[in-house]
Amino acid sequence: MVRKIIVLLPVIIGCIILGVLGLTFIPEGIKNRNLEFSKGTIVINNHSISTEIAETPAERQRWLTFRTEQLPVNSSLLLVYEKPDLHSLWLLNIQFNLDLIWFDGDGNIVYIKQDIMPCKNTLDPSQCTYKNTIPAKYILAATTGFINYHNITIASKIKLISI
Repeated sequence: MVRKIIVLLPVIIGCIILGVLGLTFIPEGIKNRNLEFSKGTIVINNHSISTEIAETPAERQRWLTFRTEQLPVNSSLLLVYEKPDLHSLWLLNIQFNLDLIWFDGDGNIVYIKQDIMPCKNTLDPSQCTYKNTIPAKYILAATTGFINYHNITIASKIKLISI
């Protein structure tokens, strides 16, 4: 047993170091590759909001990672899932604070997180992973201040105009 640990320990340490270096020194061509999302419109509290739509698994995985410019306060990114479920978001490689809103297929808000910070430590994802507690079909991501700017509460309704 001790021999296995002695052999595996350098391999595990090497993998961790390689992973951290890989995340730290990602080539600029990958970091700044702009993924074109389709555009749509939603309405919250009589505010018409332009939104980018991430509906494929690849788009949802990429979402706002490595994006250097913040979303304007009158726009957002909508992550669309096939069915309502508990969906978590890991804020790794996000460059700015976010407001996140989870809502169901009827537009009812089921969970809100305001002014959340991206990951500071890649080795501890528990500090920057957020998950709803009631099933949701959509997640709306926006720059910090979006929720206050649009007076959004848990009682607000979200209407999908075009997605």
